[in-house]
Amino acid sequence: MRKKENLKVVASIEARMTSSRLPGKVLMLADGKPLLQHMVERIRRAKLVDEIVVATTVNATDTPIVDLCKKLGVKVFQGSEEDVLQRVLDAQASVNSDVIVELTGDCPLIDPEVIDLVVQEYLNSDADYVSNAHVRSYPDGYDVQAFGFNVLKEVNQKTQSKEDREHVSLYIYKSGEYSLKAVVAEEEIRWPELRVTLDNKGDYLLIKNIIEAAAAEGKEYNVREVVQYMKKNPKLLELQKDSVFNDIEFQKHFSKG
Repeated sequence: MRKKENLKVVASIEARMTSSRLPGKVLMLADGKPLLQHMVERIRRAKLVDEIVVATTVNATDTPIVDLCKKLGVKVFQGSEEDVLQRVLDAQASVNSDVIVELTGDCPLIDPEVIDLVVQEYLNSDADYVSNAHVRSYPDGYDVQAFGFNVLKEVNQKTQSKEDREHVSLYIYKSGEYSLKAVVAEEEIRWPELRVTLDNKGDYLLIKNIIEAAAAEGKEYNVREVVQYMKKNPKLLELQKDSVFNDIEFQKHFSKG
């Protein structure tokens, strides 16, 4: 049950095509679908999220993201590439948000239950900021941050630091000006060293493997199932030990979708 009533909770996905290490990563395929689509479908299963908005850039290179969002019926906002804070704030304003659930496009395995857990903690508490990210316990790739739209609006006026503008919520949890609450993983899923976030080719191959293994079982693995799968298949971690793959090998994996 929500304690803070009548608040519109909006998930923000920050996504762009021009990643320096893995360009176009959010639209790479797994089980025949772009990773961004997998992420959207997972977020839509979160019970406490009222709407999703994808915050991308005005660059022509990000037109494919805009096109996919239109196809999926997801709101999309185009703003500054460098000033991510302003982009997210404007995206949230465009859908009249009260509570921001900040997510990034490099977390395609995001778990809707974890989203609901963090959002519920925010709605039940008096904290300005609730997350499972500023105190590491979950695998990297399940980061969820919840805070008020008005808090981000205030931060937008307080800082012009390049680092703060690039990392949307950094000022909130580093400045000491806001009250924070951490959501810590249960012992069974506590594995902060596990990386299932999308940053390089090795990450992509691992995430693709996880998604397609789940699909083969007719499932969509949650964080608990991913942890269990990785413990049973530890050799998969070798995919991330050397992220420099032969281009032909990478395209072979990529084209399989």
